[in-house]
Amino acid sequence: MSAESDPEPADDPTDEPTGAGTTHTTEGESLLSVRDLDAGYGDLQILEGIDLDVDGGEYVTVVGPNGAGKSTVMKSVFGLTTYMGGTIDFDGEEIQTLPPERIIRQGIGYVPQTDNVFAGLSVRENLEMGAYVLDSVPEERIEDVYDRFPILRERETQKAGTLSGGQRQMVAMGRALMLDPDLLLLDEPSAGLAPDLVEEMFDRIDRINEAGTAVLMVEQNAKEALRRCDRGYVLVDGKNRYTDAGDRLLADEQVRRDFLGG
Repeated sequence: MSAESDPEPADDPTDEPTGAGTTHTTEGESLLSVRDLDAGYGDLQILEGIDLDVDGGEYVTVVGPNGAGKSTVMKSVFGLTTYMGGTIDFDGEEIQTLPPERIIRQGIGYVPQTDNVFAGLSVRENLEMGAYVLDSVPEERIEDVYDRFPILRERETQKAGTLSGGQRQMVAMGRALMLDPDLLLLDEPSAGLAPDLVEEMFDRIDRINEAGTAVLMVEQNAKEALRRCDRGYVLVDGKNRYTDAGDRLLADEQVRRDFLGG
């Protein structure tokens, strides 16, 4: 396992969205590479020297205590924080200074933790918003989302704000998948879900990843997230503390004692 003092070795804008399968990265090659990232909000620095990698098709989880900077990592990759230093490389291009609309076009989808649906719009209208950078919404993309989340087809005309928490999360993920991204960012996807829905949500994420989409997820349910992921990162006070395969982090006594409740 790699600690901050012994980090894991690093792996060696277009006008149209790239979409999955059109990047230069193949499964197992580095897709996202974050190096020595400093970022925050305004003058407030939250992240210091963050290193993080996601390979093509990989499932990566970031865990840590409250206030560790986990969500800030996600927002930084998506261009929603104040950049202060370091690099964020996606598919061979530095994106740390790009705005979110350009990052979407590069092939990254993002599902925020809160306020992740347009409550006054229908399910279908929410999905169409996920393709707003296109001149028209491809019907096949809508159908692909409905195939992934069949309940959304049944609720197509229903206002998103009237859906259950689990269904709203499906809408948010479906909207992020509308451009067939190569990398899906998920910020606390189990937050606010009833306990009996959490495993179902994780299963859906597994299937998205198994279909070829790389996943970078911040998650409060650290044990379950690490059990399912390929690689895990533990953040503390805005810095890398540990990096290793998810199952190795789960088995490490110090990680379990300090961050997983024993």
